[in-house]
Amino acid sequence: MSKGVLYVVATPIGNLDDISMRAVEILREVDLIAAEDTRHTKPLLRHYAIDTPMQSFHEHNERAQVAKLTEVLQSGRSVALVSDAGTPLISDPGFPLVREAAGLGIRIVPVPGPSAMTCALSAAGLPTDRFLFAGFPPRNQGQRRDWLGELIRERATLVFYESSHRIVASLKAMVEVFGGEREAVIAREVTKLHETFLRGSLDELLSQVEQDANQRKGEFVVLVAGAPAGSTEMQAEIVVDQLLSRLLDELPLKRAVALVAELTGNKKNKLYDQALRIKESRV
Repeated sequence: MSKGVLYVVATPIGNLDDISMRAVEILREVDLIAAEDTRHTKPLLRHYAIDTPMQSFHEHNERAQVAKLTEVLQSGRSVALVSDAGTPLISDPGFPLVREAAGLGIRIVPVPGPSAMTCALSAAGLPTDRFLFAGFPPRNQGQRRDWLGELIRERATLVFYESSHRIVASLKAMVEVFGGEREAVIAREVTKLHETFLRGSLDELLSQVEQDANQRKGEFVVLVAGAPAGSTEMQAEIVVDQLLSRLLDELPLKRAVALVAELTGNKKNKLYDQALRIKESRV
């Protein structure tokens, strides 16, 4: 018996018409649709009069469902994997299923289409010859700063996803780690009714989002310009900033400044100003 095919199908992010004719036909023809959230996928299927059976496949049940879905595929039936919106596996569930299917020799067919990341990149106005998709920053404040710190010297345009609940906290962390002057773009609700693009420095974007409650609603793609070709002095200052930031998590300001001055030989007055700026950015 020949094995079935696993189709990885990109679906619209917002506008239901942003789907390829090929994707619509595949969703009609497969034996089963594995959907991240059936409530999100039902309107799309209803819009195109698709009556293919559907079952949920999300981050909380995906590992349990992998065995069931691979059994379907090995029996010769076909499955379409879809996420809430956009291209599956781009910060969405599906990796365990695709990996298992590949290991079993099941044919995997990508059906291209919308992705919030590529849509945002195409309209942001930042360099696209090189970019690094980093996904969602960690939720924990300290982990988030450390994680962003690993990207300080990255020259490619940085692309992040973020939610309405943490957009301000993440922007504050980016200001602290990358510097408020770094050029950036916030793409909010891409392809949807309230789509907006905000452009400016990280400092300016943080101020706009803090002052306008509407700019804190929805789903976000945050794009940050890559690090400029900097001097050794600039890189050293970044390292000092990181060191101060970590010590300020554990120690009073004066003690943190004194330790960094001892370790680096930098003047305490300058370090004190840096430490104040870091503390203010966290408020």
